[in-house]
Amino acid sequence: MKILHLSNYYFPHIGGVEQTARDAVNSLKDGNEQEVFCFNHEKGNGTDETDGVKIVRAGCFAKISSQSLSFSYGKLLKKEFKNFKPDTVVFHFPNPFAAHYLLKILKKFKKQNNCKLVVYYHLDITKQKILGKLFKGQTMRLLSAADKIIATSPDYVEGSPFLKQFSNKCAVVPSCVNEERLAVSEKSIAKANEVRAENGGKIILFAVGRHVEYKGMKYLVRAGKLLGGGYKIYIGGEGPLTEELKKEAAGDEKIEFLGKMGEDDLKAYFAACDIFCFPSITKNEAFGLSLAEAMYFGKPAVTFKIEGSGVNFVNLNGVTGLEAENSSAEDFARAVQTLGGDAALRKKLGEAARERVLNLFTFRDFSQNILKEINSLNGKTEL
Repeated sequence: MKILHLSNYYFPHIGGVEQTARDAVNSLKDGNEQEVFCFNHEKGNGTDETDGVKIVRAGCFAKISSQSLSFSYGKLLKKEFKNFKPDTVVFHFPNPFAAHYLLKILKKFKKQNNCKLVVYYHLDITKQKILGKLFKGQTMRLLSAADKIIATSPDYVEGSPFLKQFSNKCAVVPSCVNEERLAVSEKSIAKANEVRAENGGKIILFAVGRHVEYKGMKYLVRAGKLLGGGYKIYIGGEGPLTEELKKEAAGDEKIEFLGKMGEDDLKAYFAACDIFCFPSITKNEAFGLSLAEAMYFGKPAVTFKIEGSGVNFVNLNGVTGLEAENSSAEDFARAVQTLGGDAALRKKLGEAARERVLNLFTFRDFSQNILKEINSLNGKTEL
């Protein structure tokens, strides 16, 4: 089978969608010929190789409302279809600029080559409301053309106004943690022990992610001010709201910003923390890979309730962690205090969190699920 993956960006650009796209490619390597087409995270057009798979990158001249724009994208994509002649296209949504060209090319290509289209639906366009309305018709055409739609959680199928209309085409394939990448080194263990020792028995909270509005870090900062001195809060990552967050946190000695984190440090803080805080507030957070990673380390989580998001599919309220009322710093603080004051509860929920990840969100399960869906689309039943 010849499979062409269309992703917004791709490794080494790091993001939840890009990581899931890479996991999908690696799951389908055996017995298939694959190529990846994406925007270039650096300047200019380019071609390279990742994990033994050819990556074609279209240079972009601007990025507006999280959407990359390219003068060369349409021409290069048309050339890619002509030269590679895929049997199956896996399109990672949302990517409206790319969808425009894909629909034009597929209209003719599908008839001539019996090519199958899989739309890997990561999330609705929610943050950019005007763009969401503008591309509503295009999204409907894309999903109508799809032979199969893959969603990352049943919650998103039920909560998306688009996926509900195409539920007969939808299959759920939860994203996965990379167990190999999360293997703890001696360096990480030493760092984790150092962090614990520095805090002298305080309850350690850890959060990591891009500092953008939907990640909700400001609510964690505000919740921190409601906690007593027996807590320490570490916030990893960076973004356009970093300086604003630091200003809001000014004077609260509990909070420390870690900046961009390498893998060893990330694993060290996963291991060191008592509670993982994941304060995302909108459906832009469709799944929560860092949430699943923290749960893999046996950490109970505190999340907000987000209607229609997979976050509350990953973290089950009262089972693997606790949920707070959306955008309520007060309720988030109360959930943290509930866990912080009960070591037995932290242990119980943390163990259940790790078990949930091992049962549902490993690369092995992800790989088998992707293989099953792609094979069934092309008339195969074996994995």
